[in-house]
Amino acid sequence: MPYSSKALKRFNHLLSETGAAYHEAAVRLGLPDSVMRILYTICGYDSGFRCPLREVCVRTGISKQTINSALRRLEAEGIVYLERADAKHKDICLTEQGIRLAERTAVRVMEAEDAVLAAWPRKDVETYLALTEKYLTAFRKETETLHLEQELRDP
Repeated sequence: MPYSSKALKRFNHLLSETGAAYHEAAVRLGLPDSVMRILYTICGYDSGFRCPLREVCVRTGISKQTINSALRRLEAEGIVYLERADAKHKDICLTEQGIRLAERTAVRVMEAEDAVLAAWPRKDVETYLALTEKYLTAFRKETETLHLEQELRDP
């Protein structure tokens, strides 16, 4: 039996529309979603134009296979290169060409986001961020015990 409260339907609609808006921005800027999200993550990381590969995986939620495929394409185009950070980890680094691409794409999306938040009263921004964090924390707590029931796992 389908379940969905009116609030949940609106919430899911808004999430879907937000995702669609980011997709449309990527399309307008001529990038696949995966590339936009990778560039966005690198630009938003606090180490200049480099970011640990594992952080890109965590922050984007994109599968490792999709990230690796996108990175191979970006490496071939001279946009990124991988650099060993330590024995087990690599960083994704933007080349000069990659920095220029990021500035024309992901950075512009970040500037648009900043413009939206800058137009809101500070209290609204603080409330929005606090409620988003509150929702995420509560959702993680509610779902930490989810698992596929045994009878569904064993045919």
